[in-house]
Amino acid sequence: MTQTGPMTAMTKEMQDCVQACMSCHTICEETMSSCMQMGGQAQMQIMRALMDCSETTRMCADMMMRRSPMSAAMCAMCARACDMCAEACMSMPDDPQMMRCAEACRRTAEMCRTMAGATM
Repeated sequence: MTQTGPMTAMTKEMQDCVQACMSCHTICEETMSSCMQMGGQAQMQIMRALMDCSETTRMCADMMMRRSPMSAAMCAMCARACDMCAEACMSMPDDPQMMRCAEACRRTAEMCRTMAGATM
């Protein structure tokens, strides 16, 4: 009885992208928490972007790790969510937490765009 071999190892780029997604997920969660403490109506749009980005980055990392055939499409969607979140966070340039989050989102968006174009 022959066994099928293990899945091909994740490339360094895939591993880096998974890490970036997980870091981005974490910082979005932290930023949501600080956003809730501020309150105010303007924060609602930012909160929505943070939630979308947080969920999308987590799902994207999971799908890459399990080699889902939908990974590339998910990476493309994740890049969009990260771009939108970075944009939303940039609307509060005086807030250091928002700026850290925007930076993480931009970095993740770039890596996800690369992965979306790659064959996984």
